[in-house]
Parts: sequence; C-alpha cells; structure tokens
Amino acid sequence: MILHETRLAGAFVVELEPLADERGWFARSYDAEVFAAHGIDPAVVQCNVSFNERAGTLRGMHYQAEPHGEGKLIRVTRGAIYDVIVDLRPDSGSRGEWIGVELREDSASALYAPPGVAHGFQTLADRSEIHYQMTYPYVPGAGRGVRYDDPAFAIDWPPPPPAGRIISERDLAFPAFAWP
Repeated sequence: MILHETRLAGAFVVELEPLADERGWFARSYDAEVFAAHGIDPAVVQCNVSFNERAGTLRGMHYQAEPHGEGKLIRVTRGAIYDVIVDLRPDSGSRGEWIGVELREDSASALYAPPGVAHGFQTLADRSEIHYQMTYPYVPGAGRGVRYDDPAFAIDWPPPPPAGRIISERDLAFPAFAWP
C-alpha cells in the first residue's frame, strides 16, 4: 500500500499494490500501522455503503461539525465516481481548496479524507457503489453540508449526463460556505 499525500494536508490517495497471478489479485487495502505512521487516525469505528442507481448522481458536500469530525477512507467497489473533498479547517494552509479524484472499481486506489473536510461525489457510471471506512461514528445532530456549486470553491465537476444530475433536495438546500 502506497500513500500519496495531496495538496490538502492530511488527505491521501491510497494506492494498492496488487499481487497478481492467474487467479486474479490480492492486496492489502488498510493497515493501521501504515495509516498511523502517516498521521492518520487508524481507528475504524463504522463502515458505510452508498449505492447509486444512475450515472450523474451527485451527493455532497457533507461533513460532521467538530467535535465529531470524521476521517473517511473512500473506495469504489462497483462503477465509477468523481470524488471531491474541500478543506474547511480553519487553521489549514489549504483552507478553501479542493481536490477531485476519479475512483473506479477496476482501479487499485482509494481516497482518505481527513476530519474537517467536506466530501461529495458524482457517479460516472450506473449502479455505482462506494464503501467508506469511518474514524468517527455518525452523529445526526453534527451533520452539515455546503453547496456542491458554491462559487467560493469553484469545483470543476464532470459534465452531467444528458438526463441531467440527480441531487437530493437536502443537498440543494445546503448554504454557501460562511467564511468566519
């Protein structure tokens, strides 16, 4: 497993190192010691799955307010997504910046999003399934979000498919980010 740090402090692209033979391949997808050595909270307290029927489904931008911030290790197990994180941490040198990573079922990579960043994705294929490993349990009252199209971040999303994007009313109702 190789961790590639991104320009957002504490955010990593996690690349698997598959061992392949005629049967297929095997790879380690998580290692608490490797994560801890990179300054990542190695706790896994909850795992979640998101299934999305159609390409063009956009979910986000979600986060949990402190003190309930959660780190997420995000991997696509079916289909493909354009995964985005935005740094909302007040003391971060990359505050307000975002990165986007294409994750696919046939790639050997994942994205680690540290606590304090908002996360969202747009599906690039029908029937996409995303698996999350979380460092903190979901706390309903701590759930927050910012608009996926907030001009403060200017996220460059992939074009929507001809049928258009599918976005929940809840996600469309998120406010623009309020800079303190």
